[in-house]
Amino acid sequence: MAAPAQERDPMLIYDQEALTVRGHLQFGLNAVAESNLFWDLAATTAPSSSFAPDTNWLEGYIKPGISFTYQLNTGAVFYGKLSAVSSYTWGTDAFDTGNTGATTLEEAYLGIRGDLGAGISYDLSLGPRELTLGTGMLIANGATSGFERGALKLGPRKAWERAAIGRLSFGHVTGTAFFLVPNELPSTDGNNELAGFDLRYDNPTGGYFGATYVDVLKSASPYPQAAPGGIGAPMVITGARDGTRTIGLYGKTNPFAGRLKNWAFTGEVAYQWNNRVDLEAWAGRVTTEYSFTDLPWSPALALGYQSFSGDDPNTTKLERFDPLYYQGSPSAWATGSKSASTFINSNVNSLTMALRGKPTQQDTWTLRYSHIRANELNSPVQFGQATRVNVNGNIVSGVTDRHLADDLFLEYNRIVNPNTFLTAGISVSFPGAGIDNVIGENADPWTGGFINVVVNY
Repeated sequence: MAAPAQERDPMLIYDQEALTVRGHLQFGLNAVAESNLFWDLAATTAPSSSFAPDTNWLEGYIKPGISFTYQLNTGAVFYGKLSAVSSYTWGTDAFDTGNTGATTLEEAYLGIRGDLGAGISYDLSLGPRELTLGTGMLIANGATSGFERGALKLGPRKAWERAAIGRLSFGHVTGTAFFLVPNELPSTDGNNELAGFDLRYDNPTGGYFGATYVDVLKSASPYPQAAPGGIGAPMVITGARDGTRTIGLYGKTNPFAGRLKNWAFTGEVAYQWNNRVDLEAWAGRVTTEYSFTDLPWSPALALGYQSFSGDDPNTTKLERFDPLYYQGSPSAWATGSKSASTFINSNVNSLTMALRGKPTQQDTWTLRYSHIRANELNSPVQFGQATRVNVNGNIVSGVTDRHLADDLFLEYNRIVNPNTFLTAGISVSFPGAGIDNVIGENADPWTGGFINVVVNY
């Protein structure tokens, strides 16, 4: 005798005839400890801030939701989802914010999907929801956590505040058109609106190739521009993101046969321009991975290089790449592990290595290394990063040596059961000469660790 539906799926609320209603529940708890945060740059660049470089905190969130699907007589499916996120941080986090949190709407969309015949299918939706395009280089993180919302590291918010998404598929080709408004922090909301399209081909064996175009229709977000010759504070161009356009190409090889059967290659490049502020920028990444399928733990070694243009202080043009809303985890588009909290994907490049092993199907160990450098000297690395008075009494920004940091990150993942996931990690960032020169002496490493549990139904 088959088990009752409620036993097979505890979140199934209703399943009769054409209507299915399902509950959703996700929650997580994360304990974090950090020492010598940001290599204690604040002591040099902002000595009056009284920033404490050592801290630890606890953060958590809960995300309840409900979704439905309804089968129409025409064969199409009407669907929707509603969810919210409530998060909090106990203690003071890495950005000197703590004992704060918020409850916000996450998903609230309605959609319809179906077939048009001749192998063509469609999917249209309207309302807040998640959307990731390509490899997550440009469009992935639709919402911001941390600061007044709490849960900085867990980052439970992903959905765009407003979204209109249309997909049309024929065979293995999918076209996606979108209009998006990010769910930004109230304190730093840039009133951004984006639109564009993505065209992607997925090979049944696992490879893919695609192109993404993004147009910033509206924005009050500023861009920093290096001072002429790199001497002086960076100029802030108010509302500069408005009108920025980006086109990117991405792809991954199909599995090879013969001598190359354990190899995989991925790549992505992007070109960006904005005639209104004379912006021309670029970015790209190439990675290769080899799987040692015959060895214990089935180890895989991945090597990669990624680079994002910076503003050349010797030109009047603005060359600093705007990374938009990228997926910022170490396994995706973060520049380093700890360094990713300091350097966004502008004016940096990184040589990366990741060694992954699976002693069991439930356990994964990953060791990551990143060698991080600046592309342009005396130019903003972060927004106004390291603006200071040098020994000659001049106001300067950026770094005077390209070597920024070397990051090591050891991560352990455990699938406790199909709904419970444990992650722990320790990391250290060794400052390079670029950081040492800002401080005026050899900076100490930045270290930290965390352990978290996420439950997802």
